Amino acid sequence: MANAISANRAELLAIANAVASEKMIDKSIVIEAMEEAIQKSARNRYGAENDIRAKLDPQTGDLRLWRVVEVVEEVEDYFKQVSVEQAQKLQDGAQVGDFIVDPLPPVDLGRIDAQSAKQVIFQKVRDAERERQYEEFKDRAGEVITGVIKSVEFGHVIVNLGRAEGIIRRDQQIPREVARTGERIRALILKVDRSNRGPQIFLSRAHPEFMKKLFAQEVPEIYDGIIQIKAAARDPGSRAKIGVISHDSSIDPVGACVGMKGSRVQAVVQELQGEKIDIIPWSEDTATFVVNALQPATVSRVVIDEEESRIEVVVPDDQLSLAIGRRGQNVRLASQLTESQIDIMTEQESSEKRSKEFAERSKMFEEELDVDETLSQLLVAEGFTELEEVAYVDRDELAGIEGFDEDLAEELQSRAIEALERREETFRTARREMGVDDALAEIPHLNEEMLVVLGNAGILTLDDLADLATDELIAKRREGPRRRGGPAAGPPMKRDRRPEDKGGVLGAYGLTEEQGNEIIMAARAHWFEDEDDVTEGQPADETISSEAEAVTDEAVAEATAEDENMQEAADADSKQ
Repeated sequence: MANAISANRAELLAIANAVASEKMIDKSIVIEAMEEAIQKSARNRYGAENDIRAKLDPQTGDLRLWRVVEVVEEVEDYFKQVSVEQAQKLQDGAQVGDFIVDPLPPVDLGRIDAQSAKQVIFQKVRDAERERQYEEFKDRAGEVITGVIKSVEFGHVIVNLGRAEGIIRRDQQIPREVARTGERIRALILKVDRSNRGPQIFLSRAHPEFMKKLFAQEVPEIYDGIIQIKAAARDPGSRAKIGVISHDSSIDPVGACVGMKGSRVQAVVQELQGEKIDIIPWSEDTATFVVNALQPATVSRVVIDEEESRIEVVVPDDQLSLAIGRRGQNVRLASQLTESQIDIMTEQESSEKRSKEFAERSKMFEEELDVDETLSQLLVAEGFTELEEVAYVDRDELAGIEGFDEDLAEELQSRAIEALERREETFRTARREMGVDDALAEIPHLNEEMLVVLGNAGILTLDDLADLATDELIAKRREGPRRRGGPAAGPPMKRDRRPEDKGGVLGAYGLTEEQGNEIIMAARAHWFEDEDDVTEGQPADETISSEAEAVTDEAVAEATAEDENMQEAADADSKQ
C-alpha cells in the first residue's frame, strides 16, 4: 500500500481492486480513500493552505491534481485567491467571483508522505469495513448463526463469523460446556451494537429463544407454522420446558416435537449438551397449563389470583418434593413458563391455611357486624371476605343466601356501612394525632387508613408526598426466595394490608400506576399554583420598573441638555 501513490495507473487500479475484494467493500470507497491520501500528501508538498483536489479515474487509472482558486479584484489570500489578470492565464474569460482550476504536476512522494498516505487509506478502508459489518448484522438479532471459536479470553468465547466476530459472554454460555479453539459452534444473535472499535455482536447459547430456534430447525411443522412454541423456560445445561400448541387438530404437537424414537428432540438435546427438555401441551386455560407445566408431579387443586399474578398449587403430601424439584428447579421453570408466581403447598398445609383464614374472617364479621358465630361463618362460607363486600354487594345476592331474607340483608348492609364509618373515624383520629395534614385527605384515591400508613412513614404534608416518585409510593417489593416451592416469597393470596411487606409506601393497597401518578400530581398541584401567583404579580413589577426607568431617562435627558447649554455658554465666552 505504501507504493500505491507512486505506482503507475495499472498498479493503482490493481491495488484498489485487491483491497476492495479482500475487505468486501465497494471499490469506490477504496478509490476515494486513495484520492484523500493523495490530496493530503500534495498539501504537505505545496502547502496546507492550498485547496488541493485529486481525482483518480476508476476505469483508466488516470490521476489529475489541481488547486482551486477564487478570482478577486484584490488578492488577500495568495493561496486561495488570484487576481483577474493572473486568472486570464489559467482560464480565458474568467471574472471576479469565479472559481477556477489551477493544474498541478503529480507529486513524487517521499517515504514519510507515502507512510502518511498509507495510514489514511487504511483508516478509510477500516471504517468502511466496520460499517459494512454493522449493516450486515444489525437486523439479524434473534437468528441462529454458525461460527468457529477463535479464542477464549477471560471466560468469554470469541467466535469468527466469517465477515465479523461475535462474543459469547460467560453468563450466556451453557455451564460446564468446554469451548475449544477451532471448533464450530452455533449460537443465537442477541443484539448488535455500534461502537468505535466496530460492531459488537453479542451471542448466546443459554437464552430460551436459542432452544426455540433449534426446534424450528429440527421440526418442519414449527418452521411451517403448523405447530407453535408458545412459551419456553430454561435452566441452561440442566433442564428446560417448552409449551407447544398445534393449529392442525390432526397433528399432535408433543409427538411432532419428539419425533420418531425421539430423534428430533435428541438432536436439540445434543446441541444443548444433554439438557433435559420437557415438552408440554400449551393451553389457554391457566389452571390446565399449570398442571401440565408441573409434570411429572400430580396436582390436586389450583387456585389462581389474577390480581396478584399468583397461583397456589396444592399437591398430595408424597408429591411435594417432586413438584418442587431439585433445588426448586421444577417449580421455578413452571413459574417462568406460565409467567406467574407459583406457591406449592401440601393438602395438609392448604387445609390448615383455609381453616385459619376461615376462623379469622368469621371472627372479624362477628365483631364488626355484631352477629353470632353461625351467621358470620355462613357469610365466609358464601365467599365474603371483607366488610366492603357485604356493604356494597347487591342486596339480592345477600338475601339469596339460604336462611337469609330481605330484612336481614338490609340490616347486615347497614351494620357493615356503620362498621366501615367507625373504622374510618378511628383512622382519622389516629392520622390527626400523628400530625398528618388535612390537605392530604383531599388527594384522590387516598382513604384515612392509607393516610395513617403515610404518617407512619413520616409523610405528613403535601410537600412530603410530592417529593416521592410513583414507584416509591405504589411499587410492590421485589420478591425474595420462598422457603420452598415458588421462586419468590410474598404476601398471602388476599391483600393483607401490610405495607411494610411492599417496596412502595402504599404497595399493599393495589393502586395502579395511573392512580399513583394522579396522587403525586395532585400533591404537587400547589407548587404550580405558587408559580402562577408569581407570574400574575410579574406585570405589576414590570410596570414599577418601567416607571422607574422612565423617570431615570427623563432625569438623564434633562442633565444632558443642561450640560450642552453650559458648554455652549462656555464656548461663546471663549470666543469673546
